Amino acid sequence: MDPVLAAAACGVLMLLIIACAAVLVVRSALSGSESKDRAGILVAVAEVVRALRGKR
Repeated sequence: MDPVLAAAACGVLMLLIIACAAVLVVRSALSGSESKDRAGILVAVAEVVRALRGKR
């Protein structure tokens, strides 16, 4: 396999694993919270995503 292709595949796989882990963390946080706290959890997740994307 071409080393560049292997590095790209590894990067995509790593992003997929991180995204799945983030979804599982958010789902578990939302399932264990009251409805009044869910908006705050989603706002915090949005802040983290913005920070990771470099928008903040």
